Amino acid sequence: MEILEAIILGIIQGLTEFLPISSSGHLEIGKWLLGERYSGEAGLWMTVLLHAGTALATVGVFRKDIAAIIADWFRPGRSEAKTFTGHILLSMIPAVLVGLYLEKEIETLFTGNILLVGVCLMATGVLLFVADRPYAHTGPLIPRNALWMGIAQAIAILPGISRSGATIGPALLLKMDRGEAARFSFLMVVPLILGKMAKDVLDAGLEVPAGITAPAAMAGFAAAFISGWLACTWMIALVRKAKLRYFAYYCLAIGTLSVLASLFW
Repeated sequence: MEILEAIILGIIQGLTEFLPISSSGHLEIGKWLLGERYSGEAGLWMTVLLHAGTALATVGVFRKDIAAIIADWFRPGRSEAKTFTGHILLSMIPAVLVGLYLEKEIETLFTGNILLVGVCLMATGVLLFVADRPYAHTGPLIPRNALWMGIAQAIAILPGISRSGATIGPALLLKMDRGEAARFSFLMVVPLILGKMAKDVLDAGLEVPAGITAPAAMAGFAAAFISGWLACTWMIALVRKAKLRYFAYYCLAIGTLSVLASLFW
């Protein structure tokens, strides 16, 4: 059953990382339902591993964009790709500061606190509903927009706040182009996840913690990668077609159920 459980968590992570319904919140619900196996250090390690799978999926989906950005850095002079990279770095600042100074406090939130997850999912639902309005979305990506999306990304560290929803939502309220908002939202998180992975490897090495076998870890990673690739492609199309309010209803419903479960289960 352990491999099957890891695959289920991987699929949950892959789908919910890109759909605006909070991967961290759904992972906490999933780990809570599975019980003690994925609590404590094992749960945190599995979360990081599954996020690595979706980060790799993002690189795969946007491989041409990433290759073009890297190639452009070897050409002299200012360019659109270098400006885009500057926006990525600017957006990373809030999350990096939160990670550096509040790491221990953040870890305590990932302990099966379903009440917190439920409240945050409801907040995500409200944001998506408000943001998914028929504005004229033609605005460019400018430093101010990148910074606001970065602040939203830092807040989305809370389990239950959708990272994609929290970053795309403000971008739409700022009337950014929908396709560009989705593209930037997915690319801005890749350096953070890779940096987090490198830090964890340096701190604790590659050893799989007790309670998780290597086959289960690989199965979960593969499930997160495959489902993440599919969800990322789908989400870009949904953002362009203004279909976010359906996810708002979902988040409000699951958030309400989570709050009720925390109180009565």
